Amino acid sequence: MAKSGRRIRIFSALEVANICGVVNQTTINWIRNGHLKAFTTPGGQYRIYAKDLAAFLDKRGMSASEEILQVIMEDADWGTLLIIADRPLNNNLKSGIESSLPGLEVIQALDWFEAGRKSIEEKPGYILFDAGLQGMDLSKFIQTIKEDPIFGKPIVIMLGSSQNLSYPADGVIAKPMDFSKFKNLIKSFDKYTDSAATA
Repeated sequence: MAKSGRRIRIFSALEVANICGVVNQTTINWIRNGHLKAFTTPGGQYRIYAKDLAAFLDKRGMSASEEILQVIMEDADWGTLLIIADRPLNNNLKSGIESSLPGLEVIQALDWFEAGRKSIEEKPGYILFDAGLQGMDLSKFIQTIKEDPIFGKPIVIMLGSSQNLSYPADGVIAKPMDFSKFKNLIKSFDKYTDSAATA
């Protein structure tokens, strides 16, 4: 499956220092003391993902630069679909969706924690979740995904019987999934293009 080509923005410790108006050593101290999440390159240099820098700035009440805001506010990737369901259903859905909508890159999450992480990291344009998957207030999940700009404002589709949600999904499809109906539903959203995610 072709990748969408989304560039992940990564900052050096010095860039973070310049953004925050501090010296490089202060950024290193933040990292070493566990305040700022970072990883190290093979050469031992610290690198910080944009989402981790944004979380750090927000937690500290610091203003984000225009560049950080642009990365965080970036639209969802309309060439990707995130499926949130248990493994057997997830694998079945992935296979059927890839066959009926080959232009979409399918990402899988098997629980709500993994779904949250992948929603931030990948910013999928479409999120399909199983309403029967336990462990989450579905209305709160949909509202957070739709209203917090860090997720890129994706289209959220619920798989299962329609529920009385205080914050409804953008679409609902019945179980077991009819893949031709799902294809028509995806195509009904103005974000979808047949060339999405193709090389």
